[in-house]
Order: sequence, then C-alpha cells, then structure tokens
Amino acid sequence: MSASVYPRHGGGHRPTDSFPVPQRAAIKFFRRVAQITIGIFLEVGWRVHFLREIMRAVGEPRTWLPLTIKQMKNIGVDSLPLAGIVAAFIGAVTAYQTVYQLFPGVQLSAVGWIVRQSVVLELGPLLTALVLAGRVGARMTAEIGTMRVTEQIDALETLAYDPIAYLVIPRTVAGLTMVPLLTILAIAIGIVFGGLTVIVATKVRLTDYTTGLRLTFIPFQVYYALIKATLFGTSIALICSYEGYVTETGAEGVGRSTARAVVISSVVILLLDALTALYLAPALAP
Repeated sequence: MSASVYPRHGGGHRPTDSFPVPQRAAIKFFRRVAQITIGIFLEVGWRVHFLREIMRAVGEPRTWLPLTIKQMKNIGVDSLPLAGIVAAFIGAVTAYQTVYQLFPGVQLSAVGWIVRQSVVLELGPLLTALVLAGRVGARMTAEIGTMRVTEQIDALETLAYDPIAYLVIPRTVAGLTMVPLLTILAIAIGIVFGGLTVIVATKVRLTDYTTGLRLTFIPFQVYYALIKATLFGTSIALICSYEGYVTETGAEGVGRSTARAVVISSVVILLLDALTALYLAPALAP
C-alpha cells in the first residue's frame, strides 16, 4: 500500500519484552491478532473510500468518456485472439471427452447438451474472466502503478485532472462492457469448435449435436452467463485499478502490486462464480 495515498494506522505500545516472561507469548499472540484485524478493517476502509471516489468521478464524463474507447480496445479487441483460442480448445476438449464418457445406450445428442451446459453456464464465463485477469488485469495494474511511482498521477492532479476519472473510470466502464461481449464470443466459439471436433473425429452427426444444443434450452441460461461476465469484468477493473493506484515506490512495488492484483482478482472471480451459482442456479431449471 502507498502510505502517501492511504496512510496506515500508527500508535505506540509497551514493548513485549518489558512484560514478565510467562505473559509474553499470550501478549504477542493477541497483539498479532489485533494487528491482523486492524489491517483487515483498514483494507476494507481504503477500498470503500476508493469506491466512493469512483462514484464521485463518474460525474466528470468529459474526462473519462474520450478515454473509454481506447480502453475498450485494449481490454476487448486485443484480448479476442487469446480468449478465442482458449474457448476453442475448451469446447473441443469438452465435446471429445464427453463422447467417450457416455454410457452405452445414451443418445449421442447428449454430447451437444453437455457441451452447451458446460460452456454456457460455467467454462465460458469463468475461463474468459481468469484469462483476462492475467492478461488485462496485470497490464492495468502495471500501467497505473508505473504512473504512481513516476509521479505522473501527482502531475495529473497538478494539471487539475481528476486521476480517478482519468485512469480508473475508463477501465471500469471498458471492463463492464467488453468482458460480457468477449464471453458471448467465447461461448459461441467453444460450441462451434466442440461440434466440429466431434463431427469430424467421432461418430456424432451434426443433427445429433444440434438436437442436444436445443434440448431443455431456456434464454435465462444466456442471461446467467452475462450476469457472471458483468460481475467478473467489473471486479477485474476495480481490483486491478485499485492495486495500481496504491502501488508503493519503486519497480519492486509495481511487481508486487501486479502479482497481488492478479491473485486477488482471480480469487474474487471464483468466489463470485460460486455465489452466483448458489443464488441463481435454481432459476436454470427447465
């Protein structure tokens, strides 16, 4: 964390070594627990303050709106080849494995149904978001973090530019809009390549595959994937922007913030995926 951006809590206390020996272990333990607890509340408080600053900066569209298109290209268009390759392999492998895991007597149309359920509901949104967390999130954090350590953010403030509106809002809006679009494309690519794989390499016919794709389909399955993708894209943009914004001084600080942003955003994506399934999965029942 950057002390110049969000100052840490300070305070003196009596040294542990000044207490009697039998009491030192307990005192050290409780002080460590207190330190961790205070650190957690400080982290939460800093992030809430950062969100409040973002809400305030939304009211300055003349600053962030012209920069949003460029960030949409960086996050969406430039990430399309990687997301497409991942989706193609996931769809192909899922379909191919499904064919050889079917029990004798099961209709081959089940291959299309399993591929659709796997790619649309889980693999498409989740793996696309994890790939973007590594590619886009790391870049986002490194860019903002480098600007922090080279004092370019301070220069923006000197020139009367709001750094939140200039740096964070465009990336957040781009993540909010482009990750769902990438997810839809990834789902389509995964389903198409899954079908091509089993039609060419196995005894599954095109009619079997398409019949399975239509089986028990409801439109909410697509909305479910879009809800996930929207949450994932927003979390990537917010977490990585924050970690870059509070980067410590030096190249080591930029590297530490980048690694921290990728780890935290990946964990948050997995948590959001689980929570979304917990609350919305019952609505997927045909």
